[in-house]
Amino acid sequence: MRVDLASGLTLSYTDQGGGFDPAVLLLPGPTDSWRSYQPVLDHLPHSTRAISVSPRGHGDSDKPDTGYDVQDFATDAVLLLDALGIRRAVVAGHSGSCLVARRIALDHPDRVAGLILEASPTTLRDDPQLADLVESLVAELQDPISPDFARSFVAQTSAATTQAEMADLLVEELLKVPAHVWRQTFSGLLRYDDTTELARVGAPTLLIWGSGDTLVSRDMQAQLEASIPNAELVVYPGVGHTPRWEHPVRFSTDVKIFARRVARSDGQTAFSTA
Repeated sequence: MRVDLASGLTLSYTDQGGGFDPAVLLLPGPTDSWRSYQPVLDHLPHSTRAISVSPRGHGDSDKPDTGYDVQDFATDAVLLLDALGIRRAVVAGHSGSCLVARRIALDHPDRVAGLILEASPTTLRDDPQLADLVESLVAELQDPISPDFARSFVAQTSAATTQAEMADLLVEELLKVPAHVWRQTFSGLLRYDDTTELARVGAPTLLIWGSGDTLVSRDMQAQLEASIPNAELVVYPGVGHTPRWEHPVRFSTDVKIFARRVARSDGQTAFSTA
């Protein structure tokens, strides 16, 4: 489906379920579309309303020339909640989009009932690994993106156990992301740092991290758990950078249980539509 935001931007998304559980807004990581959450959507119960969105520049969403900082993505997400009539939701992010989810919680605490941060960095500001990626690969990208590059990128950021059909889908969606979106998105991540603000995050927060993650460290998870007042860490042993792809059933169960726990503590009426 597609939805028009008040800003004039049109985003591609999917929306399923809708019982008594709070809505869960799923924000894919950089270069991913809403389809990267398909394994999770397949295992969530009908009682959980789940909205997975392709951010601006990604998938079949609009691709403006500018506007790819963390703040821009956060603003779009709030406008999406407005457009769908959702007053308050659990917001889930992966990797770089965890920074977007945190920005929403910091700037719009009334809209965020809980946070689910999958493979979240503390900050990527001046991160040497990301800076090297930008300088060596992203800065040189030209349209159209090479399928060989896309498949190599997916292979480097996925586990060897990722199913072939899922990898093919990720490559297909990645090829929809123009070069200027790559450059601006990753440059924005290299500038962003909210670590001094995290003590203000009031929402209950679930950190999900795989012990085999070579991109985001265990130390980062410890720092986040210490910095965010109501945070808890769940470790998936031996799992890489995207736990939901390797263990979609467990991940979906964790999302469902967390959302229901948040509903009990926050009050069910907080999640009704506007």
